[in-house]
Formats: sequence, structure tokens, C-alpha cells
Amino acid sequence: MNDEDNLILPVILAGGKGSRLWPMSRTARPKQFLSLTGDLTLFQQTLKRLQDPATYKAPIIITNSEYRFIVAEQALECGIELDAILLEPVARNTAAAIAAASFVASSDNPSQLVHVLASDHVVEVDDAYLEALSIAKATALSGRLATFGITPHEPATGFGYIEAGEREESGANTVSRFVEKPDTERAAEMIASGNYYWNSGMFLFASDVFLSECEAYAPEVYAAAKTSVEKATKDLDFIRLDPDGFSASPNISVDYAIFEKTSLASVVPSPIIWSDLGAWDAVWKAGGRDEDDNLKRGSVTLRNTTGSIVISEKLHVVVNGLDDVTVIATQDAVYVGRLSDAQSVGSIVDILKENPDTVALTEDHRTSYRPWGGYSSMEIGERFQVKRLFVKPGKRLSLQKHHHRSEHWIVVAGTAEVQIGEKTMIISENESVYIPVGELHRLYNPGKILLELIEVQTGSYFGEDDIIRVEDEFGRS
Repeated sequence: MNDEDNLILPVILAGGKGSRLWPMSRTARPKQFLSLTGDLTLFQQTLKRLQDPATYKAPIIITNSEYRFIVAEQALECGIELDAILLEPVARNTAAAIAAASFVASSDNPSQLVHVLASDHVVEVDDAYLEALSIAKATALSGRLATFGITPHEPATGFGYIEAGEREESGANTVSRFVEKPDTERAAEMIASGNYYWNSGMFLFASDVFLSECEAYAPEVYAAAKTSVEKATKDLDFIRLDPDGFSASPNISVDYAIFEKTSLASVVPSPIIWSDLGAWDAVWKAGGRDEDDNLKRGSVTLRNTTGSIVISEKLHVVVNGLDDVTVIATQDAVYVGRLSDAQSVGSIVDILKENPDTVALTEDHRTSYRPWGGYSSMEIGERFQVKRLFVKPGKRLSLQKHHHRSEHWIVVAGTAEVQIGEKTMIISENESVYIPVGELHRLYNPGKILLELIEVQTGSYFGEDDIIRVEDEFGRS
């Protein structure tokens, strides 16, 4: 085995649509693409952990079509080169995703070492982490499937647990069994025994070993992943897995499909600083709290308040005389609840989804991001809508038209090149242009700074499905 073959290929799972960090995390922009613990998003922090060229190859990202441009843009922002971005046509849980990525990883090296990571976890890279990674690599090289078991420090009920068996030569342990999320009493008993670990959802294995076990214990997953990769198509910088092939896979996690059945599973005891940020209390624990044990971000004032998390994206939020609270204010929604009851946010989101008047609050942000920039919805009425558009330097929107609305564009910063029908013009700050209903038009930022416009739409319908794309450099026409 040469040095290149000994490098680890990271596979980052980035297609999740978690709801327990609502109202910030939503379907259109879930938590992995949010900056919750620093300037970088959780996805970017994950990429940064994998930069050691003596250890890792460029990563493979597996996500869905909806997030493809966010993935590419956030990787570009932090200067990380990706090996591939695989697009799942439908959600089929982690077993199919990891199997498909393993087939891609095997194309150059059948025994490629693969490190599977979530895109939305916080992990501190210290000596303990590097030691756990070294043990996991040795375990994988010995023909085992390694999973990282986090040393528990409290009887958490939001995680599954792994019971460790006999010690192996690599320093890992065999897996005796996986335990579903326990109640507090059972979790405390397991921690007291000293033989249980939190299931982190991180794995390290040789691709051929994993695929062999997948074929043996989850043949339908194996066949679906294999077909989806063999029939995959290239789309710009993305690899689209074959829809029919991938859809044939059962919707099952890799734990249930393989790790709970195989005799090759090993757990690496990992006394590392780790959090899955699965709820607001986890964000509170991971963040930098003040002397009153509060975590606050944004425009916030607290008085006589302790043990709380208060985050505001725009509004100024004042909390007076409350303890153990969560207050999260976005542009269009405010959540208030007990911090100690953070696990219940997901059930609140389920209630919102059942109501046609509130379902949009679980799916879309006021600010939506596109490969060219994005827009913020500022005001909407019966026959008008006002948006703020921002277009990155050198980016161009699709050549498009609308059947139900006209548009007025007013430039507030930068310079815009606007095509309307056969005519192209340059408009600068404080200048405007009108696009009639049904007229082909296009917007381009030829400058070196962000282009910002106010868009006033008038008409009878403002849905995104009234965008008729005739030509688009991002493959959306």
C-alpha cells in the first residue's frame, strides 16, 4: 500500500433537514449551514477539521439537490477543495447514502479508508481526538468497521448508546450491542457501569469491507446504491445518483442495516469534546456563556436572567427576570420556551406543519439563498411583494419571464447589467428599471462588489413556480 492509499477519504453527510433548532433551522437552510458556534457554519467547521494533507484526501459530500449550491458555495468560501458532491434524488437515510459514497470511493482504490462524518456536529480537534482517530484507522486497517463512541459525562437521553465488549489489539473494543435512546434512570445506570458510550454516528472503515457487509446484511441497500452510482450522471460540478436505482433502497439507518448485525463492528472509546447540537440546550452547552450562565447572540439585552439562551437575527430582544429560557428571534418568527424542555421543539414544528397558515415557517426563511446570491422578503400584500435582492460579483440570474407579475428594480448598491427583451442596459445606484409581465429579462453583476436591489413585484401571483427559465448557467432551466 502506497502513501496515497493510506490516506483517509472523508464522506460528509449533509442532507439532513433537522427541525429541533427551529426557528433558525428550517427545510430551506438546516442547521449544518448555519453559524451557531462561531463565524463559520457547522458544515464549514467540519470541512476545516479535514485539512491535514498527511491524513486526509479531499472529501466527498453527499446531500440533495436543494442544497447543492449551498454546499459548493460554503466550501469555496473557506477555500476547501471537494472530491465530489453526490446528490441524492430522494431521502433514504444513512445506509444508502454511505453505501453510494463507498462505491464512489472504491472507484480508485477498492480498499479505500473512509471516514463518515455528520456535517452538523461540533468536535474539538485535540490530542484525545487525534488518538481516537489513530485507533479507528488501525481498527479499520485490521478489517473491522470502527464507530466512535463518545465517553458520556451525563445521563443524556437524546443519544443512542453502545455497549463495549472485549478489548482489541488496535485499542478499540468489540461492540456488544447498540442501545436505543434510554430514559434518564437507565442512562444513569449505563454510565455508572463504565462500559457504555454515546453513539456519535461517526465511522471509519475500508470501503470493500463495508460494502461486503452491506451486501451480506442489507442486500437491497447494496443493490440500490450500486445501481445508482453505475447510472449516475454528471451535472456541472455535481454527480446525480440515478433516481430509480437509489429510490429502490429501503429507508433505513446504517446502524440498523449493518452495524447492529455485523460481527465486525468495533467501538473506539473517544473521550473527546463533541456535540451533535441536537437541540437548543446543546447549543447553550457548546457556546461561550457569560458570568450569569447565559448564551446570547445578536441584538440582545438581559436583566436578572440566568441559565438561558437568547439569540436574535434582527429584532432587539429584551429578557427580564427569567431563568432557564430559550428565546430565538428570526425575521419572521419568535420561539420562547424552557431551556430544560429543549427536546420538545421538534413536536412544536410538527404542530406548525399541520396548519396551512404556519407550515411555511418550518420550510422557508425570509432570506433565501441561491447560487447567484439570494433575496430577503421584506413585505407582501394582496397584489404586491417587496424583496431585497443581493447578487455576488460576476454572478448572473437566469434568463426568465413571469406570466402573473411585473417587476420594478431599484439599485441601492453596486452596478447592474439588465437585459429586457433584446435590449441590454447598465443601471447604477438610485436608478431603476421596469420589467413588464411576460417580458424576457436577466440580471447580472459585472462589478467587484455585492449588487443590492429593491424589487417591487405587482400582480396576481408571486410564487416561485411562476419563474419560467429559458436559459440558466446553473442547470435550472
